[in-house]
Amino acid sequence: MRNLRKNTKLTAAAAATAAFALGLTACGTSSDPAAAGSGDQAAETQPLVVAASPTPHADILGFVKDNLAAKAGLKLEVREFTDYVLPNTATQSGQVGANFFQHKPYLDDFNAKNGTTIVPVVDVHLEPLGLYSKKATSVEDIKPGQTVAVPNDTTNEGRALQLLAENGLITLKPGVGTGARLSDITDRKGLEFKELEAATVPRALDDVDAAVINGNYAIEADLKPARDALVLEKAEGNPYANFLAVKKGDEKDPRVEKLARLLNSPEVKKYIEETYTGSVVPAFGAPAK
Repeated sequence: MRNLRKNTKLTAAAAATAAFALGLTACGTSSDPAAAGSGDQAAETQPLVVAASPTPHADILGFVKDNLAAKAGLKLEVREFTDYVLPNTATQSGQVGANFFQHKPYLDDFNAKNGTTIVPVVDVHLEPLGLYSKKATSVEDIKPGQTVAVPNDTTNEGRALQLLAENGLITLKPGVGTGARLSDITDRKGLEFKELEAATVPRALDDVDAAVINGNYAIEADLKPARDALVLEKAEGNPYANFLAVKKGDEKDPRVEKLARLLNSPEVKKYIEETYTGSVVPAFGAPAK
């Protein structure tokens, strides 16, 4: 998560959320929480509206909608977002009933900073973070004096720096974990760093020597992580599984429960494995505490 990212001012986020609400009205879809798919009081016959990043989240939901939802008695509506703020604010306000785009470290940070009460429901997949370059063919080709782009949000920057440290490109202070910042680097080994919004990092590949890119944004940029990344995060024991999330109290909404079961179904597992061939991997089960 995405894929987790930008330090948007609350006023900007509020304005954008208002614009989204107007957009729903203009499309003839109520922004009332009950109609949009939030809460136990919502009729089970109403569609569950889910905010999602385009790839792979909306693609996976699209597969569920087209192939599994009707048989399960679920009406599903998918709304795509290209940022990491509005899906949570829209879920909190009830403009959508759930979201699917983030991992636990990002959500914990978002809730703490914004006073939101979003909770995970079920893990679905992992998008391994990767190091990419149009100039280097291996990690050994990255030399002092070169520039590496990294995501600028709290969780994904720490995650990116851990990947670089694990592959010998930098040294971090002991024990900093996934919350690492550039100030926690004890040895840059001559590298310069460019902090960018996660969605824009792929577009910077021509201007830097290497870049750490979130899996969903790599796929959107026509990169194949399993093939194109110089190095990828290890999937085993990775805390960054992406999950279905709702506003606290909505976990038992029958539509949410149906969608959670479908997202962890054998059919979705097969779809992920065959569609993404290792660039996205199934990570089913209960989210980390």
